[in-house]
Amino acid sequence: MLASMAKGAAGGAEDEELISAADAALEGCKDRITMAIRVGKSRGIWGKSGRLGRHMSKPRVLALSTKFSSKGQRTKAFLRVLKYSSGGVLEPAKLYKLKHLSKVEVTPNDPSGCTFMLGFDNLRSQSVSPPQWTMRNIDDRNRFLVCILNMSKEILGRLPKLIGIDIVEMALWAKENTPTVTTKASTPDGPAASVMTQNDLRVTVERDLVSQAEEEDMEALLGTYVMGIGEAEAFSERLKRELLALEAANVHAILESEPLIEEVLQGLEAASVCVEDMDEWLGIFNVKLRHMREDIESIESRNNKLEMQSVNNKALIEELDKLLERLRVPSEFASSLTGSSFDEARMLQNVEACEWLATALHALEVPNLDPCYANMRAVREKRAELEKLKTTFVKRASEFLRNYFASLVDFMISDKSYFSQRGQLKRPDHADLRYKCRTYARLMQHLKSLDKRCLGPLRKAYCQSLNVLLRREAREFANELRASTKASRNPTVWLEGSVGSNQTANNADTSTVSEAYSKMLTIFIPLLVDESSFFAHFMCFEVLALVPPGAPSANADKNGSNSDTNEDDLSPIDLDGNDIKPNKNSAELAALNESLQELLDGIQDDFYAVVDWAYKIDPLRCISMHGITERYLSGQKADAAGFVRRLLDDLESRISMQFSKFVDEACHQIERNERNVRQMGIQSYIPRFATLATRMEQYIQGQSRDLVDQAYTKFVSIMFVTLERIAQTDPKYADMVLLENYAAFQNSLYDLANVVPTLAKFYHQASEAYEQACTRHISVIIYIQFEKLFQFAQKIEDLIYTITPEEIPFQLGLSKMDLRKMLKSSLSGVDKSISAMYRRLQKNLTSEELLPSLWDKCKKEFLDKYESFAVLIAKVYPNETITSVDEMRDLLASM
Repeated sequence: MLASMAKGAAGGAEDEELISAADAALEGCKDRITMAIRVGKSRGIWGKSGRLGRHMSKPRVLALSTKFSSKGQRTKAFLRVLKYSSGGVLEPAKLYKLKHLSKVEVTPNDPSGCTFMLGFDNLRSQSVSPPQWTMRNIDDRNRFLVCILNMSKEILGRLPKLIGIDIVEMALWAKENTPTVTTKASTPDGPAASVMTQNDLRVTVERDLVSQAEEEDMEALLGTYVMGIGEAEAFSERLKRELLALEAANVHAILESEPLIEEVLQGLEAASVCVEDMDEWLGIFNVKLRHMREDIESIESRNNKLEMQSVNNKALIEELDKLLERLRVPSEFASSLTGSSFDEARMLQNVEACEWLATALHALEVPNLDPCYANMRAVREKRAELEKLKTTFVKRASEFLRNYFASLVDFMISDKSYFSQRGQLKRPDHADLRYKCRTYARLMQHLKSLDKRCLGPLRKAYCQSLNVLLRREAREFANELRASTKASRNPTVWLEGSVGSNQTANNADTSTVSEAYSKMLTIFIPLLVDESSFFAHFMCFEVLALVPPGAPSANADKNGSNSDTNEDDLSPIDLDGNDIKPNKNSAELAALNESLQELLDGIQDDFYAVVDWAYKIDPLRCISMHGITERYLSGQKADAAGFVRRLLDDLESRISMQFSKFVDEACHQIERNERNVRQMGIQSYIPRFATLATRMEQYIQGQSRDLVDQAYTKFVSIMFVTLERIAQTDPKYADMVLLENYAAFQNSLYDLANVVPTLAKFYHQASEAYEQACTRHISVIIYIQFEKLFQFAQKIEDLIYTITPEEIPFQLGLSKMDLRKMLKSSLSGVDKSISAMYRRLQKNLTSEELLPSLWDKCKKEFLDKYESFAVLIAKVYPNETITSVDEMRDLLASM
């Protein structure tokens, strides 16, 4: 019946799965789960607010269960607390007997009213704060509390004390949430089913306050009285009489109970004597127990001190053993550091000894060693011993490496097969040299970690030794390269006026010169970059790799692999395995560039010699060499390969200087044309410049376009200035000289101007100058042949702005008679005059191909002038008749 009541109060919403899980957790017990509900558990204190949330809420399940005892023929009620295991399975946590439940208190500081505490009178320590239980909502709380009240009333016959609960609200909630259900009640005789109404199952607080029997007694008592409005006085008299009788009965009962009271008082006095005796005995026992407790505390204190002293002594011995182990120098390492050889077979032992020494020194420094040990005499003596070992080893290793570098280079120099010989160009191969040096790469890194000061002399010794080898290789290679290159030497005089126009020598093929220079760079630039990179890594400079990613190595094999860069020994990491940050120290980069200058200094002279040799053979090859150099220069992006970039910059500057020397000399050749006695016809340097420009365009490679454009600008500027000066030596033929030469410039550079923007600019400049010279020259010829005609027209134009056209015929020299005389003298036999104009145009013109275009321009110019003259005459002399414009046009067309 209790189970059905709980389910009815829940409105059928209780989680059956939770009850099943609780039954499974209590498997083996005979308890019957009446109700199970999820709650949150926290700690609180009775009667104090503000303590919620002091501890984190923990999920729990509260289950009400009953158990029938066949021994006592009665039912027991329990409150079980279930918790979740690590696997999420319910397991029993605590068990409370419901008969000890004394009170239920709702926490006042929870506004929702869902938090409450359950007080049990059998708790061992009332000072421990009882748990607080928090429901999910107020309905869950009311269901749970109603179930507890029902079980307490029916099984225990009493109710716990309720604090902070509105009784009326509880009654209303129970009334609203108690449906009509069919219940089953477990009895000693077996289960019995019954149908109960809402009134039968209603559980309210009023029922808890007055029992059914008490209510019936009160009704019977009240039924004995007949209260009417008219019997009030009689009823009052009756009450007075009954009150007096009741008081008399009470006094009589008191008098009769006096012997019993005295007997109780005697028992209390005897009990008081026993209590006093017991209190005295307890006082004695308390004193003895206090003395025993003090003795025990004293013994425990001494025992704790002895135990602590033992632990400290053991820890001290262990620490001293560790310190002694750190201070001990292994004999095999000591022998390697002081007297072992540096042969390749012994390098592994030497490196291990270096690693141990570096670790030992590092371990004796304060950050790694407890400060209390730093000033111990044993530690100071051991540190001094290790420093002495370090100094001895660094000195021995440095001396060995300096001698080793020199011996390697001397061996290679003594063998002539390493260098280029007559008839055989030898590519420098340093693979064996680097392999032997790489054997000592780890040793170099350990020397740096032990004493950085030793790296300076080692770097200097390496640079001096290898510089001799590199300069010898470059010198032998450059000499054999020049000797094996066959090329005809082209003259440097291109634009000299005294030289014949047919320079067959200029057509000689000199491409082998550029190929030789390219081969020099192809062989040595990657070699120098590889040497710089190897030197930076081998000598432990903390910089990035000098070889750009993907750049070919000087010693790469045929399959494209690079044996020098695939080794792990030279990877840019320190001894602790940490990556070195890119160029983290500008001083380190400056020191590297200074060392590279010492390593590679002097090799640039052999490159300069190849450049000067190529310039002497064909100055125009400077263009292709400039492009080749610029291509290599743009490929060197590593900041640390400073010397290689400076070398390429210097080569580019030297090539530009040599080419500028050629350009200046050619400009002087152009200027010397000004000294010629006869300056008629096309100047020789104009067609020669076209040939020169065609050759220069053939040599352009890569970024040498700017170099050539600058040369074009200088050439053409000098050519035009010189042409103007030559034309001014004889003003009579100045325009003729200009138009012929500007036309020749356009004709010779027409194809190039279409593809070269710089030449196109000068082409248009020459075209404008040509048009201006043509206009001036034709105007002079027309004016000479028809001078009177156009002078008369000029006079009319001068007067037409000051007087009216009708007044002009009355001016002196402009009468109609004067007009007729002028027309007769100028236009009679006009065909002969035009023929004379053609012959004058043809005279002194050396370029016959220009005559048709010039004659067309001349006819057009004359026709335009004559048309203007005809308009002017018709305006001033309307009645006079002259040759019409159409007649003149037909006449010019027929000639």
